[in-house]
Amino acid sequence: QVQLVESGGGLVQAGGSLRLACTGPANLFRISTMAWYPQAPGKQRELVASVTTEGSTWYADTVKGRFTISRDDAKNTVYLQMDNLKPEDTAVYYCRAVFRNYNYWGQGTQVTVSS
Repeated sequence: QVQLVESGGGLVQAGGSLRLACTGPANLFRISTMAWYPQAPGKQRELVASVTTEGSTWYADTVKGRFTISRDDAKNTVYLQMDNLKPEDTAVYYCRAVFRNYNYWGQGTQVTVSS
């Protein structure tokens, strides 16, 4: 069973910052595009940031300029630096690893932004 483990969530005031981390098995991590998906209550998961094995990044317009995704292949870890957080960023944040027809999810970490 492939396991991705997220950490770094918590409660923060609007305008604050958090850094999420997601760690996975080395053999999966080094070949996978890694991505972050928040899921707010009553809503579907939505892609907000991704990074390929070559380091190319993509961001949703809602987080562009506020969130930064990065990966450390030596530590099998992908990060999501979240700055200038807004109450609407409140969600469970899931990490996803994608390789060809395979994809794996973590268990999620709660991020709550108070106004």
